[in-house]
Amino acid sequence: MALSISSLTSSFSSLSFSSQISQKPNNCLSFQPLKSKSISTVFKTPKFVVSATVASPVELETTNLKKYVKSRLPGGFAAQTVIGTGRRKCAIARVVLQEGTGKVIINYRDAKEYLQGNPLWLQYVKVPLVTLGYETNYDVFVKAHGGGLSGQAQAISLGIARALLKVSEDHRVPLRKEGLLTRDSRVVERKKVGLKKARKAPQFSKR
Repeated sequence: MALSISSLTSSFSSLSFSSQISQKPNNCLSFQPLKSKSISTVFKTPKFVVSATVASPVELETTNLKKYVKSRLPGGFAAQTVIGTGRRKCAIARVVLQEGTGKVIINYRDAKEYLQGNPLWLQYVKVPLVTLGYETNYDVFVKAHGGGLSGQAQAISLGIARALLKVSEDHRVPLRKEGLLTRDSRVVERKKVGLKKARKAPQFSKR
């Protein structure tokens, strides 16, 4: 037993225990605090764009005249009794006469404005009424299309003269005397083949 105890003590003495603990940290998970981000909610208010168009005085006057004509002519032009149709070149005018103060409205516009203030064209329109002395007794409502303003003015003159015949047959003699009931059949002559216009020929060259 003495040998065994001495051998044990020698073996224990040979063993050395190190009490030093390594200062190196082990591989462990490190948790870092998250930085608090401020969440800002932005509410975008919708933008409403309101566009308003202001009507010009000419458009307002036209709409007012259109309402005026419709109030004076219930049922339209075709429903009226005192009506006349005039033609000149390519222009066609439907004319309605009503008792009034002498207004002349062409295509829902004042006659002076529609005919651009041309004194000759305005005279064409007024001649039938002036001939009978009715320039301030009747209002004239016209729908005209085709051709130019000159042709339309002469077509309106014929239409007014024909409408005055429906007022009274006694108007025929003075209107016929002034030539206001005659349909002017003159139109532009057609172009011919080989010529520059209806009659104008190219310059003749002998050689």
